[in-house]
Amino acid sequence: MSKEITPRAQDYSQWYNDLVIKGSLADHSAVRGCMVIKPYGFALWENMRDVLDKMFKDTGHQNAYFPLFIPKSLFEAEEKNAEGFAKECAIVTHYRLKTDPNNKGKLIVDPEAKLEEELVVRPTSEAIIWNTYKGWIQSYRDLPILVNQWANVVRWEMRTRLFLRTAEFLWQEGHTAHATKAEAVEETTKMLDVYADFVENWMALPVIKGVKTPNERFAGAEDTYCIEAMMQDGKALQAGTSHFLGQNFAKAFDVKFSDKNNTQDYVWATSWGVSTRLIGGLVMTHSDDEGLVLPPRIAPVQVVIVPIFKGDEQKAMIDEKMAVVVASFKAVGIRVKYDNTEHNRPGWKFAEYELKGVPIRIAVGPRDLENNQVELARRDTKEKTAISLDGLTETVAALLLEIQSNLLQRATKYRDDHITSVDTWDEFINVLDNKTGFVLAHWDGTAETEEKIKEQAKATIRCIPLDNPLEVGKCILTGNPSKQRVLFARAY
Repeated sequence: MSKEITPRAQDYSQWYNDLVIKGSLADHSAVRGCMVIKPYGFALWENMRDVLDKMFKDTGHQNAYFPLFIPKSLFEAEEKNAEGFAKECAIVTHYRLKTDPNNKGKLIVDPEAKLEEELVVRPTSEAIIWNTYKGWIQSYRDLPILVNQWANVVRWEMRTRLFLRTAEFLWQEGHTAHATKAEAVEETTKMLDVYADFVENWMALPVIKGVKTPNERFAGAEDTYCIEAMMQDGKALQAGTSHFLGQNFAKAFDVKFSDKNNTQDYVWATSWGVSTRLIGGLVMTHSDDEGLVLPPRIAPVQVVIVPIFKGDEQKAMIDEKMAVVVASFKAVGIRVKYDNTEHNRPGWKFAEYELKGVPIRIAVGPRDLENNQVELARRDTKEKTAISLDGLTETVAALLLEIQSNLLQRATKYRDDHITSVDTWDEFINVLDNKTGFVLAHWDGTAETEEKIKEQAKATIRCIPLDNPLEVGKCILTGNPSKQRVLFARAY
């Protein structure tokens, strides 16, 4: 298979697909719109998952698991939520196949095996979870419930792209129950901060925290908070959401509790989630025309060592010396791979690990050992340096931190350089059409205007930034008064 990567400037979409496929992150499957996550891609997801899981547990949450199938009647209970996901739902209607009597080589649905009630394949779990919570909650002593689940969901997308939008994907979804509105709102914003911390400090992906407009919020939520990231083509990617659900689901499923005064009230709720689409965001934020660029903190392999040798004697000498280096790296938690396989030449290995985005590559040959050094190459800057074997572990550990910091600084500068404030419709369209990033513009606050802008510009209000300054102005479309600018972009 050719490893040639389509340049970003030539075809950004194909460049992305090339990196995902040729970088061994994922592959297409036999099921339309679904993907196979390959071992290298899954190792990346596992690293992300493990960090997030600890962050959730450190904030008091526990993991649980709920069914993949949701009875249709339960799914319908919260009307806005059901309506919001209805067009994406996959439905199970029968539970058995049988041999076609007219064609023994074929299976058909057994008409006698029709389910009494159709089952929705989980697009999100609020319905099944709140139906369960009804049996768990009677008193204020049962609250709060702080639960997260790692799961797969199905949303029947018609236009799919690996990681960014697939019919089935992996995610986590937190679902919490509280005695007061204040506690639920605090939970919602706390988890938004957890996501922002993870995405920025582990993925080196800068985000803007904000709240969605009513048109863009989660179906069934009172408020949706989000983190928005900018890709290298200027488009936005919603990197995570945290929803204040109010009492909507508690009312839909009649989940009440007795407070300290023995007064009955409905429970307050939140839900929040991030998914494997974060991997797509990672690819599009840091990578280049030579391949993936992965932040060290979550890279499956942080350092690869490639020996250069002729014959068994040289190989044995380098193997012996590098065994000590590898052990030293592993002792301090550095994820290292020593590739002394002989079926590929060093040049091929260099290109392969560059394509896979390994942060540091070390090359070592007999002459390097004579000079007590190795050649070290950084993936982020492509700089090559001769480094002494003395103190190599400390040098590499420090360099991994430097690469992590550099990637965040680089992405942040790119993001900040591509946010433009505009005051007119023509300026607004010019920024969007030239793919120069996010736009800060005035909007009159009406859903009608928001929809017209979306129709005419193919751009959405990504969020109202949480740190937004109030600023009197005029709406770019209607000219009506506006109190603040909001963040617009075309998005994935």
